[in-house]
Amino acid sequence: MLYDIIEVKILKNYTLFLRFENGVEGSVDISSIIPFEGVFSKLKDVEYFATVAVNKELGTIVWDNGADLSPEYLYSIISHKVA
Repeated sequence: MLYDIIEVKILKNYTLFLRFENGVEGSVDISSIIPFEGVFSKLKDVEYFATVAVNKELGTIVWDNGADLSPEYLYSIISHKVA
């Protein structure tokens, strides 16, 4: 299975639309899966959160402060919603 994220869009606040390399797509509320502590503390600022981008080398979403999330974990959340 290919779990690389190829597209990310902000839907509202902390909810992201993600598209994976294998065509699976859906939304996930990031605030429901991460604590806004440590490397994730800066993401509590909605404007900073909106700077999310896809890192093609890693195949996942990242922020400039080094925060990223496992594409496999995000895939499991979205694929269970779709199923």
